[in-house]
Amino acid sequence: MPTFNYKAVDQLGRPAQGQIDALNEIDLEIRLDHIGLSLITFKETQKRSNLFNNKKITIKDLMMFCFQLEQLTSSGVPLLEGLADLADSNPNPYFQKVIGAIISDVESGKILSEALREHPQVFDDVFIHLVNAGEQTGRLPEVFDNLATTFKWQDELVSQTKRLLLYPIFVLAVVLCAITFLMIYLVPQMVAFLRNMGQELPLQTKILIFISNAFVDYWWLLFSLPLIAIVCLAFVIKKNPNAHYRYDYIKLHIPVFGEILEKIILARFARYFALMYQSGIPVLDAIKICENIVGNKVVANALYRAQFQINAGDSMSESFQNAGLFPPLVVRMIKVGENTGALDKSLLKISYFYDRDVNESIEKMLKLLEPTLTVILGLILGFIMFSVLGPVYDSFSKLKL
Repeated sequence: MPTFNYKAVDQLGRPAQGQIDALNEIDLEIRLDHIGLSLITFKETQKRSNLFNNKKITIKDLMMFCFQLEQLTSSGVPLLEGLADLADSNPNPYFQKVIGAIISDVESGKILSEALREHPQVFDDVFIHLVNAGEQTGRLPEVFDNLATTFKWQDELVSQTKRLLLYPIFVLAVVLCAITFLMIYLVPQMVAFLRNMGQELPLQTKILIFISNAFVDYWWLLFSLPLIAIVCLAFVIKKNPNAHYRYDYIKLHIPVFGEILEKIILARFARYFALMYQSGIPVLDAIKICENIVGNKVVANALYRAQFQINAGDSMSESFQNAGLFPPLVVRMIKVGENTGALDKSLLKISYFYDRDVNESIEKMLKLLEPTLTVILGLILGFIMFSVLGPVYDSFSKLKL
């Protein structure tokens, strides 16, 4: 479908401009009329390559979308007018086009959840099911408020994870650059000096020379092999379900990091499950949807087993306990929620507990990473200096004798 840049005016004569997909000029006028705009001029844009065509909608975009819709719908603003306001004020051109298409679908008779379903690359199944439940129960503003809160939590979690990963990646890159420089430039010069002295080199110096020669002669292999291995591993994981399952299992059992990842997954599950339960989505449907959002095949398989047992007549707490993966805290809180009739509140408490635990764990790891990486870098440099300066010191000692 062609994309058009347009200039238009609203019903009050105020100018507006933007970008929208349409079949032709007539379709463009109809789509703009649906959002209260009258076309003045337009120009078809050239399709750019995917490398420069930005079609990314971030978590913050979705958070603001839900927050603004909650404000508008709770204030009594008609849905179409609210969507039109969002389309005009949204800074993301691609999101503007998506909202414009949603407006056209709603104007043509579709309900909002059906219009959202036409854009699976933007709105996932959880989002669509929650909106659908909000439409059926008349609690759409509450659903958008809960979604905005959840997206805010998810954005904070991503920021915490980035903090955990960026520093060690930066230090690792600096260490690799330093080692490469030492092995390719400095060590060969020192080795030439040691060999001219004509003395027998110790074992650690021979090891250092071997490593330096490998860097000089096979640097392209040393840097390309890890990349090739990563690409091959990613391909196998994507194509082979058993490999994908094994990979997810290993991730959950990595010391320290695996425990944090498990808590993040359980917090995500508990929060989204609570949202769907609050919105009136049946328990079995909510668990089925959660299988696709936990992002781990091992946990998804455990949810499938729990769902099967619930369907067979077991209680939810018993089913989760028999699944063999969920910690006692999760099982206990689910049981409390079943007994009190406040399952959503119990699940939100699980999410709160794990959120706090993850934040504290990340803070502790960040504090430990700096001295740990400093010690590792010091040991590497110490080995290089000992291997190079040791023979030099021995030679000077013999000269003095």
